[in-house]
Amino acid sequence: MYAIIRSGGKQTKVREGDVIDVERVRADGEISFTPLLVVDAKGKVYSSRDELKSAKVTAKVVGESAGDKVEIFKYKAKTGYRRRGGHRQKYTTLEVVKIEAPKKPAPKATAASDEKPAAEAAPKPATKKPAPKEPAAKQSAAKEPAAKKPAAKKPAVKKPAAKKPAAAKPKTGKES
Repeated sequence: MYAIIRSGGKQTKVREGDVIDVERVRADGEISFTPLLVVDAKGKVYSSRDELKSAKVTAKVVGESAGDKVEIFKYKAKTGYRRRGGHRQKYTTLEVVKIEAPKKPAPKATAASDEKPAAEAAPKPATKKPAPKEPAAKQSAAKEPAAKKPAAKKPAVKKPAAKKPAAAKPKTGKES
């Protein structure tokens, strides 16, 4: 039997007795998870939310640890821009103690079969059908058509600037 649980935005496949690391969970003792999927020993898969409401995965907190250090260095050439930083993710170590399969709901067929003989024995009272509703009169004639919006104004077209007449060049003595 195994289950898939969600912790810290990640999904993990677990079996009874597994020891897993999940993102830090601040808890002591035992933690219970609602599984996303359960597969029992016979291979039957439970995945609907209604079935999984009654299922539970119980885990015991074993300890806490820190992951590998991640170095962060930002650099931009020729500007003197340098930034150093780092990150070290914290983890909680869990041991999966128990996986409870979904409980089977009470069969509804037995309850329905008990009520049928009583319903057949009692006479059915005559029910009166409601009168059919008449369609409402159309009110389209009463409505006035919506007023038309004026057309949007077109932006003014810019005309190119008028050219100035060329200035007369001073004459030099060397013209041929």
